[in-house]
Amino acid sequence: MTKKTVRDIDVSGKRVLLRAELNVPFVPDTTTISDDSRIKATLPTIRYLQEQGAGVVLCAHLGRPNGHVVEEMRLAPVANRLKELLGDAATYVQESIGPRVEDAVSRLAPGEVLLLENLRFHAEEEQDEEHHQEDGQP
Repeated sequence: MTKKTVRDIDVSGKRVLLRAELNVPFVPDTTTISDDSRIKATLPTIRYLQEQGAGVVLCAHLGRPNGHVVEEMRLAPVANRLKELLGDAATYVQESIGPRVEDAVSRLAPGEVLLLENLRFHAEEEQDEEHHQEDGQP
């Protein structure tokens, strides 16, 4: 059985939720990204979705904040780097659930990219990972 990829799906005019590996390292005691290769690795998929006319909602984690908001683990530096790489089509919201996110997603135009806040600020994100580890799943 052949696995499907984003190229096998008509995404034109749709919103696509993309879980991305954006857990980047920082220069110690700063918000300066020391290696943006994980961000750059997502660009081909993001750009393909943009070219196909999809609105892209990116979700990711950074570090292990144990279900609490930790200012140093916000995705703002990642959002800034994405904006440098993608231009004005990239925006960021400092939440990952709730009315502000729903509003931002509803206003997302084709070709635009929205990065949500660190998923691991919610305890449920960590609990799900622990559950999978207990089951022997990645």
